Amino acid sequence: MKLLSQLRTSSFQLALLYMVVFATSVFLLLAFIYWRTAGFMTAQTDQTIEAEIAGLAEQYRGRGINGLITIIRERVARDPNAKSIYLLTTDDFLKLAGNVETWPEGARSESGWINFTLNESVGWQGPERLARARIFEVQGGLRLLVGRDVDELTNLKRVIEAAINWGMGITLGLALLGGFLMSRSTTKRIEVINNTSRRIMNGHLSLRIPTRGTEDDFDQLAENLNQMLDRIVYLMEGIRHVSDSIAHDLRTPLTRLRNQLENTLMSVDNDEAREQAGRAVAEADQLLATFNALLRIARLETRGNAADMKPVSVDEVVSDACELYEALAEDKEQVFEQSLESDVMIEGDRDLLFQMVSNLIDNAIKYTPEKGGIRVVVRREGDDSLFQVSDSGIGIPDEEKDQVFQRFYRVGKSRSLPGNGLGLSLVSAVAEIHHGGIELTDHHPGEENPGLTVTIRMPAYTDVKKRVRAAQLESPGGAGGSGEPKNSPSEPSQV
Repeated sequence: MKLLSQLRTSSFQLALLYMVVFATSVFLLLAFIYWRTAGFMTAQTDQTIEAEIAGLAEQYRGRGINGLITIIRERVARDPNAKSIYLLTTDDFLKLAGNVETWPEGARSESGWINFTLNESVGWQGPERLARARIFEVQGGLRLLVGRDVDELTNLKRVIEAAINWGMGITLGLALLGGFLMSRSTTKRIEVINNTSRRIMNGHLSLRIPTRGTEDDFDQLAENLNQMLDRIVYLMEGIRHVSDSIAHDLRTPLTRLRNQLENTLMSVDNDEAREQAGRAVAEADQLLATFNALLRIARLETRGNAADMKPVSVDEVVSDACELYEALAEDKEQVFEQSLESDVMIEGDRDLLFQMVSNLIDNAIKYTPEKGGIRVVVRREGDDSLFQVSDSGIGIPDEEKDQVFQRFYRVGKSRSLPGNGLGLSLVSAVAEIHHGGIELTDHHPGEENPGLTVTIRMPAYTDVKKRVRAAQLESPGGAGGSGEPKNSPSEPSQV
């Protein structure tokens, strides 16, 4: 699968295109060399035959037919390897001289040149070989064939062709290997950037794309992306600092204002004035809740892994939260279902987890209409502890599911309902501290009110007793030492 994904990369496809262009260029070059080499050797053979024909023609003109027969016999006697081929016949193909017995079958050509095989059919006594010859008629009705043994030339051509084929195969193989290695190196660099980018998108904003110090184009790209990330983080921290400072600085005067309004509410006798003062106190409480939520999120984001982590039973935390909010669901005549698997443990902060669970259940009750349904689930799935809240409310559009974790962001349908848009931001911060992931899906896809299912997966805390025992054995006063164990297996809360 990894190899298949690498073959689909643009770098490998580019290397493959380069390989095709390179192989085509090599093929054209080798084909031209072969054409020139084979043509040159064939031309040399033809020139040798032409030279022999010219010599025989001169002998014929000077000595007649008997002189021609004599010179042919002399040349055959001087050439025991039969590199040259001669045959002189009458008009009815009766042999007069030469080193072959009969005229080759089908040995006719408009240009006068023929290629044939030296074998028993022409009276050849040696091993089968290839020959090239020229034929013409001599005055007096005689026929003359003069040729050369081209078996070595043909074999040389075959060797050159095989070398070209092997050369092309090796060229393609090396080009493919080089393209694969080059794309693999490029893919590794790109994958490092992709992995780092994914981790940054998942919230690890302190990470930066590593560089090799080679100052190549990938290093320049990484440096530019890192500078962009630095700028984004700087702007985000500035906005966050402003909002946190506003919340911190205004909370005290707002608290005094709220207390003064409450005192006014208690001191006035006019019913209308008391109603207006009561509404003002409620608005002040809402503002204080918003500022407190902002400060809680700020503390969680700066607190990080410094939270007080202990083994916590998720089902117990959720059960306590459900008990708290069950009455509120009954007031709206909502069906409140619970499916809590026991002994689902994680390592976390109980107070923060209770706040996260309470926020999600409160949202489900708030955005679910009367007589709607709410379901809370806790179970173990593999190495994860799963907490899930489903409702039959207005839901969240798919295009907004990634945005609802931003501060003060509210879905369009919910703007008329009470809230400050900080609940899911707080949930996200708590989940991140516990190394959890959040998934938002429609509970009833396709319906007018699709509802919402919020699923949070956190790493399960398994084998508490074994981990306690391991901690005891590693400590100087553990079970294997002279001292008493610091914690007993029955006290996981002290780990």
